[in-house]
This record gives sequence, C-alpha cells and structure tokens, in this order.
Amino acid sequence: MGWIIFLVVLLIAFVLLIIWNIRIVPQGQAFVIEHLGRFKTVWEAGFHVKVPFFERVAKRVSLKEQVLDFPPQPVITKDNVTVNLDSVVFCKVFDPRLYTYGVESPIAGLQNLSATTLRNIVGELELDQLLTSRDAINQKLQAILDTATDPWGIKVTRVELKNIQPPREIEEVMTKQMRAERERRQTVLEAQAHQEAVVSRAEGDKRAKILSAEAERDAQIALAEGRARSIRLVYEAEAEGIKSLNEANISENVLKLKGIQALKDVSDGRATKIYMPSDLTGIISTLGVAGEALGIGGATPIDTSPKPVPVSPADPCVDEDTSAGGREAAAASARINSEVSRHGFAHHEHDIRKN
Repeated sequence: MGWIIFLVVLLIAFVLLIIWNIRIVPQGQAFVIEHLGRFKTVWEAGFHVKVPFFERVAKRVSLKEQVLDFPPQPVITKDNVTVNLDSVVFCKVFDPRLYTYGVESPIAGLQNLSATTLRNIVGELELDQLLTSRDAINQKLQAILDTATDPWGIKVTRVELKNIQPPREIEEVMTKQMRAERERRQTVLEAQAHQEAVVSRAEGDKRAKILSAEAERDAQIALAEGRARSIRLVYEAEAEGIKSLNEANISENVLKLKGIQALKDVSDGRATKIYMPSDLTGIISTLGVAGEALGIGGATPIDTSPKPVPVSPADPCVDEDTSAGGREAAAASARINSEVSRHGFAHHEHDIRKN
C-alpha cells in the first residue's frame, strides 16, 4: 500500500513538473533560452516546453516598437549658445540574442549614445541653423544611431527633436528680431499694395482718357460725315430741281412771274443795287404796276441797317463736358451750313440774272 501511494505522488509530481515547464510565448515577444548557462535558442510566439533543470528562460524580449523619451540634454552650438534638446527615439528589437548578450543595458547605452551623437551634430551648427535644420539633424542622428546599435540587435526607425529650449536672453532677442522682421514685412506689403493701387488707378485713368478720346473722335467723324452727306444731298436736290424745271418746259409767263417774285425778295429795301431783267419795259407794259410793286423811285427810302443773319440752331451734341475738339467740329459744321445757305441764295440770284 505504501508503494502505491509513493507511485501516485511521484506521478503527480511528474505531471506538475511537466505543466510547470510548459511555456506559451505571447505575440510580439520572444524568449531567450539557455541550456546549462549557454545560449540555446529563441522561442517565437506559440507553445513551447523546456527541459526541467537544464534549460531556463534567460530573458523575455519585446519585439514591439518602443518609444524612448530621453530627458533634455544641454548642448553647446557652434556660436557658443547653450540650448537644451529633448529628443525622442523610436526603436525595436530585431535580434533578441544580440539584444540579450550584446550590451549590458541596451536602453541606457542607446540614451548615452543619443546624447553624445546629438552634441557632436549640434556642435557643428549655429543657433539659427539649429532652429531651421530639424529634419537634417533627425535624419543624420537616426543614421548614426542605427549603425551603432546594430551589434545590440536594435533597429532605430525614427528620431525626433521634440523641443529646443534656448536661454531666456536669447529668446528675448529672437522675439525682438521676429517682431522687427514682421514689421518690415508689413511695411513692404503696404508699400507694394500702395504701389499697385497707384498703378491700377493710373492705368484706369489712362484707359478712360483713351476711350473718351476715341468716342470724341468717332463722334466728330460721324458729324463730319453727316454734314458732308447733307451738303451733297442739297446739291443733288438743287440739280434735280433744275433738271426738273428744264424738263417741265415752263411757259414764259411763269418764268416772268418767278423773276418778279425773286426781284421782290432781293429788293427788300436794304440793297443799294437792284438787278433788273433786260425786258423790263415789256414787263412793265404787260403788268402795268410792276414798278409800284417793286418800290422803284426816290420815294422809297433805302434801309442801310445790317441785314439780319439767321441764327443757327444750337448743336444738341455740344454740352459742358464736350472737349475743345468737339466744339471746333460743331463750329465748323455751323460754318458749313451757313456757307451752304449763302451758296443756295447766290445760286438763286444767279438764276434770276440769267432770266
């Protein structure tokens, strides 16, 4: 009976020992296994069983990407300005064996390496270059750290300068410089805006004057063409009238009556000379009262006052805003109309002479 109890206890202990040495590696982790104190293998995610008393889990390594936020480091720039740089390093373990046996404290080693490398890089730059060259510093620092941490089994994926803190007096100077720069830009922008406004206004005035001159020119051309056409129509009408009179074969008595009416218009009491037809005797003998009707004789006084000149109607195209050229064109048109009227009267008088 004692042997049975012993075997049962031994069996239970064996089962517990096997269960105790069963290991399940989670996803994103790796176990470094040692056999009698020497590296044996790396367990990936899954089910594993280790040999009791001979194998042990030397280190559990996370394969996830880690974010290492290092404390600010004082760094001296090329122009002897001390600034505090706060950097962030993104890294992950690609070889758990090297990560376990490559360096005693990988994270501390990476921190110190990042600080020294950052001092070397920033020491070659001035403060202005440091403030404007973050991307270049990040890329250069990442390349150096990635190469240096390869023997440690660490892959540096990204490095960022989170904060650059210059001294307070430098910040005040930078603030004043920034304010002066912004005021300069504001002044330049206002000057450019004023210049563009003046140029635009001048171009608009120029365009307006050009359009006004073109409109005035077109109006003068149209006015001159209209006057010329009216003169041509007057002469054509006179020519047509003479042609019609010639074709009508007017009788002698009608012509004599028209001549007397013309003489009556000429002898208005203002002329000092009177043109009489050559057959005046025949006309007087025929009409009997032509001399009295014409007012011929010393009893009729001569009106020596100036003959009234018909006033030309005002040009509707001329107003207060009309330019000097437009006024000259209107005056020229008025003179043309006056000459046309005098010419028509002279032509009529010449017809009377012929008769």
